[in-house]
Amino acid sequence: MTWIAVPLAGLTVVATLIGGWFALRLHRELKTAIALSGGIVVAVALLDLIPEAFDAIGDGRRVTTFVAAGFLLFFVAERFLVLHHRDQPEQARAHGQVGALGAGALAFHTFTDGLGIGLAFGLNTETGILVLIAVVSHDFADGINAVTFVLSQGGSRRSALRWLALVAVAPLFGALVGTAVDISESTLGHLLALYAGIFLYIGATDLLPEAHSHPSGRRIAVTIAGFAGVFLIASLVDP
Repeated sequence: MTWIAVPLAGLTVVATLIGGWFALRLHRELKTAIALSGGIVVAVALLDLIPEAFDAIGDGRRVTTFVAAGFLLFFVAERFLVLHHRDQPEQARAHGQVGALGAGALAFHTFTDGLGIGLAFGLNTETGILVLIAVVSHDFADGINAVTFVLSQGGSRRSALRWLALVAVAPLFGALVGTAVDISESTLGHLLALYAGIFLYIGATDLLPEAHSHPSGRRIAVTIAGFAGVFLIASLVDP
């Protein structure tokens, strides 16, 4: 069933394009959507990826070490490449070529998202679906970022749309590679632990702070709904 990861990864394309469209057209509902994304991404890390990694590896210390490594890895990559849509334009301009570099790095990042989807379906359908949901959820924010990075550096809308298209299709190639690679259950467990750390970073230090920068009962509710939805899916598929 791993082959199904490739067509399902097409949902990430749609989510990324919608995020880019939001960045270009709509502004009022962005933070509510990001609040939902943050809840889903963190919940998938805590309620599915880490438990699956424990089952596959059987060593709690090793699992938490790889979770921490994934967290720090993405932190360093994001800071090094200035991958942060909350940076003010004048701050971002202090880093040369940040617009194209940031969008290009996002394309590589979404490629690894697709890779994670392919690998997760290689473990089992439940994990594949939950990883897909998490990736689709935060790829919405990647679409926003891709457009914002380019426009904040004075790039044209046409240039922003070109980068958005590249960021959007990259997960398809990642999923294709993920389904073609044959790896052991233990290796996959280590990769899932890394992805859990990355998801925790994206959700807890990027999406949720952005969404909840100002008090909002509605955003709190949709974040909790994201957690509840993931918990429900995990409980129903693997009671």
